[in-house]
Amino acid sequence: MSFGLPGDAGQEESEGVSIERDLVSPDAEGDELQIEAALRPRRMADFIGQGRVREQLSLVLESALRRNRPPDHVLMSGSPGLGKTTLAMIIAAELGAPLRITSGPALERAGDLAAILSTLTEGEVLFIDEIHRMARPAEEMLYLAMEDFRVDIIVGKGPGATAIPLEIAPFTLVGATTRAGLLPAPLRDRFGFTAHMDFYDVAELEQVLRRSSRLLGVSLPDEGAHEIARRSRGTPRIANRLLRRVRDFSDVRSDGVITRDIASAALNLYEVDAEGLDRLDRAVLGVLLRKFGGGPVGLSTLAVAVGEEPETVEVVAEPFLVRQGLLARTPRGRVATSAAWLHLGLTPPPDAPF
Repeated sequence: MSFGLPGDAGQEESEGVSIERDLVSPDAEGDELQIEAALRPRRMADFIGQGRVREQLSLVLESALRRNRPPDHVLMSGSPGLGKTTLAMIIAAELGAPLRITSGPALERAGDLAAILSTLTEGEVLFIDEIHRMARPAEEMLYLAMEDFRVDIIVGKGPGATAIPLEIAPFTLVGATTRAGLLPAPLRDRFGFTAHMDFYDVAELEQVLRRSSRLLGVSLPDEGAHEIARRSRGTPRIANRLLRRVRDFSDVRSDGVITRDIASAALNLYEVDAEGLDRLDRAVLGVLLRKFGGGPVGLSTLAVAVGEEPETVEVVAEPFLVRQGLLARTPRGRVATSAAWLHLGLTPPPDAPF
């Protein structure tokens, strides 16, 4: 088994840079998917942020390369947009191995997973996004595949059913989840390396934006990068998305240079305020304060008042509002803090939580 020689890796890296430049050429700028793919770093050295995870993961990969064996299975958890998929791609690139990508919801039956596992080549990296959403039969098949590199294929039904063991090539599973608590313990314990992805600080997001601006050919002074970074909710994916929207604004209504004033005007137009709150965030806070006096109010009631599904409010808006100290979850329901009242320019009541 071979994972690629250092010389090959260097060649691949130079080719990767060439691909990035091709993808963000003027002919391709209209394709958002191509642009997003081009902005992904392709090597561990180019990945910004998550310093502890990068160091730990680099040791795991380097050790595997020296032993000429596939590394342990890797589980990455964290909020959307922090780089879990990008790191999975980097793992395959660092190992010089093919990458197979699927998702938990796509694995509805054990046969779906068996079809993938049986075609893996030796040393291949299998990435399962949202792994906590796998169907139970596929999950139980994965236990055996991760430990013994084999699966049992059931032929027939009832008393006459027979289990036929099928050997599969040694592989590395990379799982990603936004809700690690939903992973069953037997599956979680089979991963040799577990990493939790943290939110980025403003300085790290500025580095991400400067790299992306170079690839996109955008003029981004430091003050413009800072303005976008501080409104990006600690998430590189959001930072890159906002950069593209600010670029559009700057190209159409200015000279193409993203200054602080241009970035601020663009983000205000796209309803992203100075603290990073968007339309949905402000709608949730506005309803909670003006209609329910700051709460407490139940999630379903709050969602109906906002005009969104309860899951949308709980998954999309609430995590950031709670993290910013604008919203509190209590046994009686959602409650706005004093900071939420002040953020919307209202006077908090004396009993508002801090």
